[in-house]
Order: sequence, then structure tokens, then C-alpha cells
Amino acid sequence: MDPPFVESLVHYYGLEPYLTPKEKAFLNTQLSSDQDRANFLWRVEAAWVLLWAVGYVKELGKPETVCEVGQAVAFIKQRNAAQFIADARLRPLAEILDEADLIYRYHWAVVDARVNGTEVPAGVDPGVIYERHYALNWLIGYMDQEWDDITTDT
Repeated sequence: MDPPFVESLVHYYGLEPYLTPKEKAFLNTQLSSDQDRANFLWRVEAAWVLLWAVGYVKELGKPETVCEVGQAVAFIKQRNAAQFIADARLRPLAEILDEADLIYRYHWAVVDARVNGTEVPAGVDPGVIYERHYALNWLIGYMDQEWDDITTDT
């Protein structure tokens, strides 16, 4: 995403006080590395999970392709902060826990394949799985970790 566009969203929604230290550093650094940009771009997958958790995304589906980035941005751009919050409907905890358990199992299968030098199972995307695991661990309060420090143990 274009940095000025991201900065405009942050300002429009008044998100400055809620940014994590790593997010602030990234936005304030004009000379971010390609790796930094790639890492933050992948976070849209985590955001997709958060959008699912509050009811904007109907279902996550199998983690085999990247999310619909344009749709994720549209969910946000089409509403102001108050509308976004008013339209959100947190899914039942049982649903979130079920999804966390499922993605943990997918992630374990990917790690097991890597360790054993075998093919990743069922055509899943390891990057999508990692970001979903990251977001779901944050949602369930895994080890009480802050967003910048989430681990995705398998």
C-alpha cells in the first residue's frame, strides 16, 4: 500500500495512539527495507482474520490463497470509525477458539513438512497460515502477549 494512503487512514480514524511501537517505527521511517515492507504487507492477512472476528468477513476458508486486499480496505474505507465499530459483531468465543485450533493444526502440518523435507500438505499457503495463527493467538490472548510480540508456537 502507498505510505501516504496508510498515513491518511491512520489519521482519519485517529489510530495514532493505538499503534504499536513497531507500527509507529515503520510509519515514521521513510527508508524501510524491502523486508520490512513485505512483513507489514503480509499483516493484511492478520487484519483479514480480525475483520472475520468482528463479522465483516463471512468465513476464512481454507488458507490456500491470500485474502481479498481490496475488500479488506473497502470494509474500512466505507465507514468512519464510529460506523465501523457500530457495524462490528464479535463472533462467539467458541467460533474463534475453533478457528485458532484449526489454524494451529494447519501450522503444525506446515512445520512438520518443512522439518521432514516433504511437500506442504493440501496446497495451503504457509504465509497465510502464519498470519492467521498470529492474529488468532492475539485474539485468544495466547500467553498474554502484546501484538508486536505474538508467537506462533507449534
